[in-house]
This record gives sequence, structure tokens and C-alpha cells, in this order.
Amino acid sequence: MKASSIYDFKALDIDGNEVPLSKYANHVCIIVNVASIWGDTAVNYTQLVALQKKYAETDGLRILAFPSNQFASEEPGTNAEIKAFAAAKGVEFDKGFDFFAKIDVNGKNAHPLWDYLKKKQGGTLTDAIKWNFSKFVIDKEGQPVARFSP
Repeated sequence: MKASSIYDFKALDIDGNEVPLSKYANHVCIIVNVASIWGDTAVNYTQLVALQKKYAETDGLRILAFPSNQFASEEPGTNAEIKAFAAAKGVEFDKGFDFFAKIDVNGKNAHPLWDYLKKKQGGTLTDAIKWNFSKFVIDKEGQPVARFSP
């Protein structure tokens, strides 16, 4: 499939429901790979929650969190455990901060969305995601416009 935007993809949410990413049309999105036990998890969640609280309701920002266990096994839990952990960190589900099922972001089993993101916004030295909390900014047309390392 040759995608023209993130809206061409679907992903399973943290509860196992298929979500068409076209749901996020006309919203600025931050797509991020998350982990529960990385040393900088607390600061990353604090910053993402602050962005969500500041911009979700008034400006329509959506944060799409994709847990991945590919970096030093720092996201070992089940989807239910990950959801409970995020809630304890202040994530308010259904208020512009959406969690998806645990995925691979690199390698042959990488979710196609992440292959698309890496192709559109290459990385330094290699396009691979290098660690937890890599972020992609998506414009209102579903186009990746920026990439930030953790």
C-alpha cells in the first residue's frame, strides 16, 4: 500500500479495537513510542500530559501513544498493565491522549504506520527509531512535518 497520509492507516487501540487514523483528520497530532520503565519515562509523560491538557480542548491536539518493548525491554507489560500505568501518570483517556496496542516500531514486524513515519521524516545516520519517546508531529492534513528524538 502506498500511503498518502497517516489517514490511510489503521491501528489497534490499547483495548483491542481497530481505529482508522482518519479519525484524526483536521487535528495536529503527536505520535510517540512510549515505555513504562525507562529512566526518562516520568518527565516524558509529564510533558505529554501538559501538552494534552493545554492544547487538546482548545486547539484540538491529539497525542497517539504506541507502546513498544524494543528498547532494553522497557515496556514489558500487557496492554492492560500499560494502560493502568499511563493512568497513574496522569493520562486522561478520551481527552485527546489515545493509547494503542503494543507494537514494534523497527524491523520486519514494525507497524506500517511507523515505517511510513520513518520514511517521511528520516533520522540522523539511520531512519530507525533509536529509543523510547521518539516523537513525530503530524499536521492537520495527516502529513509528518517534524521528528524529535527523546
